[in-house]
Amino acid sequence: MPEREGERIAKLLARAGIASRREVERMIAEGRVKLGEDVITTPATVLTSLAGITVDGNPVKEADATRLFAFHKPAGLITAERDPAGRPTIYNALRNALPADAGRVMPVGRLDFNTEGLLLLTNDGEFKRALELPSTGIPRTYRARAFGEITQDQLESLIEGVEIDGVRYGKIDANLERGAGLNRWIEMTLTEGKNREVRRVLEHFGLQVSRLIRVGYGPFALDELPKGAAVEIEPKVLERFRREIERDAK
Repeated sequence: MPEREGERIAKLLARAGIASRREVERMIAEGRVKLGEDVITTPATVLTSLAGITVDGNPVKEADATRLFAFHKPAGLITAERDPAGRPTIYNALRNALPADAGRVMPVGRLDFNTEGLLLLTNDGEFKRALELPSTGIPRTYRARAFGEITQDQLESLIEGVEIDGVRYGKIDANLERGAGLNRWIEMTLTEGKNREVRRVLEHFGLQVSRLIRVGYGPFALDELPKGAAVEIEPKVLERFRREIERDAK
């Protein structure tokens, strides 16, 4: 069988930074994507380029080189482009944090409204998807300040995963930081990143989380990045990371 030329339009549009692949599929279903005057009806449409493609009547240019930014998200921001309730979003802060030529960027995963710390942003929807998939196994590290009684032995039981209210959470490496009293810091590293995973797991132990900070995502660390600031990952570092992901996926 001859090798198929081109790629699916949903993948091409995601790579071009229009939206995530799932969002692109929704746009196609809504009839918002056209090739010339013809409406694209399926995300499985195979193309060799984006020439002649429009979204909402706007021409789509070919994908730029992949870029990746690290942003220190403050608490009190929604990880979305807009919020029906009118709460401020990360994009309010990013206007001043990103370079003028950054273009449209998408968050890699989410941080809750009250969660702060490292949030990666990219212009490449396919790369975003690879970074988010649990199967990729990229570790995310958090520090949680929690009130209540907990032992290191209890935390070490999470290395086998835990089921809470019918939801199975995978392996978590959790360590109780040194200190005294009932307000303690706990560092947790996980690879799935399910919705509110850290908070749910700690609440399962009867703890009340008063602060949650993501301090690492893969090889990237929050370090001393100021709150509300963003920095671009160097292209050579980004490419090395992409090669590692592709190698591990094989």
